[in-house]
Amino acid sequence: MTAPLMPRATAVWLVENTTLTFKQIADFCELHELEVQAIADGDVSFNIIGINPLETNQLTAEEIKRCEADKRASLQANELELNVRLKNAKAKKLLSPSQRSDKPCAVLWIIKNCPEIIDSQICKLVGTTKPTISAIRNGTHHDIANIRAKNPVAIGLCTEKELEASLTFCKNRAEKAAAPKKEKAKKAAPKKAK
Repeated sequence: MTAPLMPRATAVWLVENTTLTFKQIADFCELHELEVQAIADGDVSFNIIGINPLETNQLTAEEIKRCEADKRASLQANELELNVRLKNAKAKKLLSPSQRSDKPCAVLWIIKNCPEIIDSQICKLVGTTKPTISAIRNGTHHDIANIRAKNPVAIGLCTEKELEASLTFCKNRAEKAAAPKKEKAKKAAPKKAK
């Protein structure tokens, strides 16, 4: 499940207007439980105005009441909101300026640490172009002197699961490409005479 549109603002509203537990709010907003507790204490997000998830159609009043009654229950987003989340997950995510500037660093990390990943998979993982990848490979990138290898998972450009899936895809592709060569080599080998 992805976090609501503005998770901290939603958490602020839920803390101020409901009797939900910190864990319930943290799970729904995809925040750490201690961060929600800090919001309740006024240590964090004191300048953030809460956003009502009922008005944004992320939750229903019945769902909040159900979870207030059962402290072990988890908040479930509206069906409409779930559909929007799935659609947004497929769409290109917005990146901060620092993440955009870290794309070449992520490409360099992948080239160094996962050389079996092909360029099209790097494009999907990092959200860059093939000319940028080839420029980094060749050392002709305009900012090559300042590029330092950074793990794309650590800087938030992709998830560990996506990186593993790309590795698996490329390994399977390489095995399939190598299989016909082995078969041709076996067929080409002369048979021994009896």
